[in-house]
Amino acid sequence: MQRISKAIVHTSSPLLLLRQIRDVMAQAMGAQARLDQVVEVIASGFTSDVCSVYLLRAGDILELFASKGLKASSVHKTRLQVGQGLVGEIAATAEALNLADAQSHPKFEYRPETGEEIYSSFIGVPVLQSGKAIGVLVVQSKEAKQYSPDQMEVMQTVAMVLSELAISGQLVDLQEIKQATGGLMTQQLSGMRLSSGMAKAVAVLHNPQLVITRYVASDPNYEREHFEKALRSLQESFDHYIQSAGLSDDDEQRQIIETYLLFTQDRGWIARMNEAITSGLTAEAAVKKVQEELQAKMSQLASPYIKERIQDLEDLSNHLLQVLLGKPVVANPQDLPQEFILVARTLGPADLLDYDHKRLKGLILEEGSTTAHTAVIARAMDIPALGKVEKATALIQPGDMVILDAENGNVYLRPSDQVEQALDAQIRSHAQREAEYEKLRSLPAVTKDGVRISLNINAGLFVDTQSVLQEGIDGIGLYRTELPYMTSDYFPDVEMQRALYAGMYEQLPGKRIIFRSFDIGGDKKVPYLQAGEEENPAMGWRATRIGLDRPGILRKQFRALIEAAAGRPLHIMLPFIAQVSEFDMAKRLFDQEMALAEHKPSVVNMGMMIEIPSILWQLDPMMERVDFVSIGSNDLMQFLFACDRGAVHMADSYDTLSPVMLKVVHEVVDKAQAHQVEVSFCGEMARKPLDALALIGVGVRSLSVSASSIGPLKAMIRSVTISELRTYLDYLTTLSEPSIRQWLAAYARDHGIIV
Repeated sequence: MQRISKAIVHTSSPLLLLRQIRDVMAQAMGAQARLDQVVEVIASGFTSDVCSVYLLRAGDILELFASKGLKASSVHKTRLQVGQGLVGEIAATAEALNLADAQSHPKFEYRPETGEEIYSSFIGVPVLQSGKAIGVLVVQSKEAKQYSPDQMEVMQTVAMVLSELAISGQLVDLQEIKQATGGLMTQQLSGMRLSSGMAKAVAVLHNPQLVITRYVASDPNYEREHFEKALRSLQESFDHYIQSAGLSDDDEQRQIIETYLLFTQDRGWIARMNEAITSGLTAEAAVKKVQEELQAKMSQLASPYIKERIQDLEDLSNHLLQVLLGKPVVANPQDLPQEFILVARTLGPADLLDYDHKRLKGLILEEGSTTAHTAVIARAMDIPALGKVEKATALIQPGDMVILDAENGNVYLRPSDQVEQALDAQIRSHAQREAEYEKLRSLPAVTKDGVRISLNINAGLFVDTQSVLQEGIDGIGLYRTELPYMTSDYFPDVEMQRALYAGMYEQLPGKRIIFRSFDIGGDKKVPYLQAGEEENPAMGWRATRIGLDRPGILRKQFRALIEAAAGRPLHIMLPFIAQVSEFDMAKRLFDQEMALAEHKPSVVNMGMMIEIPSILWQLDPMMERVDFVSIGSNDLMQFLFACDRGAVHMADSYDTLSPVMLKVVHEVVDKAQAHQVEVSFCGEMARKPLDALALIGVGVRSLSVSASSIGPLKAMIRSVTISELRTYLDYLTTLSEPSIRQWLAAYARDHGIIV
C-alpha cells in the first residue's frame, strides 16, 4: 500500500501566486504562450511536479492545452470526453477532486502518451463560466500527499483567473466554447407567441453579463473596503425602496424585497466572498467566483426550493456586481452585433425602443403577455417575439446562436447542424412567402366575387407609418396615442401631443387616421398616475374611465387632437366603454373643447371600441350616437369567456373561432348596418388569415392589423368567394362546438383559399 504523506504541502502565498499570474497575462505575447507560462508559475507555486490545463472543445471534448510536467508531445493531442477519466469527471460534475492516490480512483484512466503514470497525488478544479465547466485545472505530484482545503481554495481562485484567458477567444473560438457548454444536443425552449415570424441570430441579454477587467487585487484591504461599501449601498437601496414605495407589511412585493435584504446579511455568503478577496481576488472577481460556484451547485440540485434560494443569491450577486462596477443594465449599442435576438426576463416599452429595430431580429421574454404594450410594439416593429419562456435568461448566454420560431412557439438554442439546416429551410420558405406577398402590394384587396375589404394598419410609433404609404393600404385603423408616452415620466402637455398628432397628418397626407384616445392605467401602468394596486388590473381603472375621473387629462388630449387636425378630418375612437352614458360624458368633454377651438377640423367622426361585453346589450342606443365602431377582440375575448389571456395555462382555453364569438361579431355587424354605421375589426384575431376569413364571412368589411399581416390577409381575400363562404358560416355558427377551426380550415383547403 502506498504511504500517504501527512505533511502540509507547501504553497507560495496565494496573493503572490496571483500577482505572478497577472504579470504573465499582462505580457505582450500570444495566448498560448501566456498559458504555457501560467502552468509553470502554478506548478512552482505548489511545489508540484505537474500543472495542466484542459479546455472544452465542441462535441464535449476536453483537450490538453498546456502542461508543465506531462510529456510535451501530448499537448493538443490528448483528448477526453466529458465524464471520461478524472478530468472528465470534474468537467461533468463541476466539482473538484483532491486525491492522494489518483490511480486507485475508479474514474482514473491511463493515457500512456502523457507519462502521468508516475504521479500519485492529484488535485483538479473546474474552470467555470456561467456555472458551466469550460475547462479543468490540474496539479499532480509523484509523492502521495493530500492537498489542504486552503490549497483547494487557492486552486479555485486561480481557475477563476484562468477563465478570463479561456473565454478571450484567443485559445478556443468563442462560438465553439458556447456550443461546447451546451453539449451536443440542441436545447428547445417553448413559450407563448407575442408576435409571429422566424429569426436566426446571436443572443443579446437585456441585462448583459457584467464584464470584469480586474481579477487580481493589488491591495486586499482596499478591495475589502470596496466590497463592504457596495454591500452597504445595496442594502440601503433596498431599504429606501421599501420606504419610498409605501408598501404595506403584507404586500408581496415588500416581502420579496425584505427577503433580498436578509440575503445581503447572510454571513455564509458574505464570508465566502471575503475569503476570495483574502486569497487575492478583486471585490468584483470575488463576487463572480462565488456566483459561479452557486451556479455550478444549482445545476446539480434536484430540490426546487433550494434551487430558488440559490437563484435568489445569484440575482443578488448581479445587483452587487452592478454596484461594484457602476454599470447600467442596458447594453451599449456600439457593443451590439449587427443582427441579434434580445433575451430578457421582462422588458418595458421604453427599453425595447432603446434598441435599433433594424438590427433587432427577435425578442424572447421569460414573462410577457400578448396584450402587453411590449408585445404590441414588437408586432408594430414586425419583430418575432415569444413570452413565458421559462429560464430563458439562465439558459441562453450572450453570443449563443438562437433560432426563434415564433410561429410555433419554439426557441432552438445552439442548434445542431441538422436542426439548423431544417430551420434554415423554413426561414427561406418564410422569406419566399414574404416575396410572394410583396407582389400583391399594388393589387386591391377584393374577393373573387368583387367584395372590397378595407385593410388598415394598427400603429402607435413612427416606425409603423411607412407601411401605411404602401399601395393597397387605406390608412391607420387604430393609432395608439398612449404608446409614445409609456416611456415618459409625466403626462405630455397639449403642445407636445399636438406636435405628435400633426406629424402623423404630415407623414400620411390623404390617409385616414383613427386616433384612439389614451388607453393607459390598469395593467399598462404609467408613473404619473397613482392608481394603487389592483387585483384585476385589466378590468380596473384604465382608459376612458381615467379620462372621465380626471377630465382635465382627457380634455387636454382632445384639445391637442383638434388643434392638430385643423382644416383636416378628425377621427377619434374611445376605448373601454361599458355604458352609453360614458360615451355621452366623453362626447360632452370633446364638444366643450370644440367650442373653444379657434381652428376646427373639417370633419369630426367619433366612434368607440366594442371590447366590454355589457355594451352588447346597448347596441341600438350606442349605434344612434357613433359614427363608427371597432371590435377589439383582445379584451372582448377574455371578458366574454372570463379567461385571462396573460396566464400561460389559459392562453388556448378558448378559441377565437368559437361560434359564440362569431355570433357576437355577427350581431354587432347587423346592428351597425341597420344604423348605417361602419364596423371595423382591430383585435389580434384579425391578423390570422383563417380567423379573418371567418370575420369576413360574418360581414366585417374593414380590418386593422400590424403591417406584417397585410400580405397574408390580402392573399386570403383575393382567393375567397364571399357568397359561398357566408352560407357555410351561417351553418357553422349553429354548432355547439368550442371551435369551428377545423371545419373552416377544411373548407379553405377544399376551395383553394390561401390561409
